[in-house]
Amino acid sequence: MDLTSALILAFVQGILEWFPVSSSGHLSLFQNILGLDNGLDLQVALHFGTLMAVFVYFRNDIVSIFRDFLQGNWKTSNSRLGFLLLVASIPAGIFGFIFRSYFELSSGLFILGFGWVITSVTLFIGSFTPKKNKKDIGYMHAFMIGIAQMLALIPGVSRSGMTISSGLFFGLNEKDAIKFSYLLSIPVIFGANLVTFGNETIPIEYLFPTVVCFVLGLIFMTFSFKYILSNRKNLRWFGFYTLVLGIVSLVYAFS
Repeated sequence: MDLTSALILAFVQGILEWFPVSSSGHLSLFQNILGLDNGLDLQVALHFGTLMAVFVYFRNDIVSIFRDFLQGNWKTSNSRLGFLLLVASIPAGIFGFIFRSYFELSSGLFILGFGWVITSVTLFIGSFTPKKNKKDIGYMHAFMIGIAQMLALIPGVSRSGMTISSGLFFGLNEKDAIKFSYLLSIPVIFGANLVTFGNETIPIEYLFPTVVCFVLGLIFMTFSFKYILSNRKNLRWFGFYTLVLGIVSLVYAFS
């Protein structure tokens, strides 16, 4: 893969990761457009770049969770958030490990279109969910959000769209739902990196695109968190977009 193609994918990932449109689905789409046979390793490396952006943006929350864990303060709100994230990570961790090879091969236009339609329906449900402004969720709700995240293993299904909409459905306000969704990406992306690269470092040729992805990710995550996804009604616009994208992909798949 040449550097130009890698940088195009870095821009796609760095920008779209923070919007509920499935950045992975767009990466697969752009790989098809660019004629790239196998860019899975680069996809995982680019997701690592946006993961580092999550660490920087939510560094205080992450440090607080680990500090309370290590000090044995398991009844604090930080520890509870950590346990909720662990519970929510279980479905995708198990399902992804078992079926990872299948979904790697299922990124054609039909599957992508089907996934974008699922995303669209979910976003519309989230956007019309009445506000409850709960500050916390239970472990069963966290597990259900984890199941929603598990469905994002299907190409075209947005992980953030599924988890944010689920959080809103279970009563969280917009910013708490977004925060939970972004933090929930940490174990999933770390797991994908471990499975893909093992104890090896990210290949040197992916380093620059990954750094670009990190910088763009930090900028656009801040913008999305503060101004776009902070209003659940904006999910409808992404729902319209993914619906159109899904229908067009399905039409091309059958043509």
